[in-house]
Amino acid sequence: MGLGVGIFLLAVGAVLAFAIHVTTNGAINVQVVGWILMGAGALGIVLSMVFWSSWVGPHPSHGVEKSWTRAANPYDDDRSALVGVLKARTHARTRD
Repeated sequence: MGLGVGIFLLAVGAVLAFAIHVTTNGAINVQVVGWILMGAGALGIVLSMVFWSSWVGPHPSHGVEKSWTRAANPYDDDRSALVGVLKARTHARTRD
């Protein structure tokens, strides 16, 4: 059960528990069914969040280096090289 299914069950359960007032001869209590669906939906949402966070990847508290947790900027090396070229050109122009 995913996050969407959990939210759907929670919403349908809330409608059955709070919005529908039906009197039956005791065979099925619609409000109880609504509460059961809300509980199943809430449990599905919580479990989905727990398992979703375990799939994110290495966490710094697990002894992994910090560089693995931060997305590398592909332009870091290019910027430093570009700054070096621009400084060299500016220095060459001022000497002439």
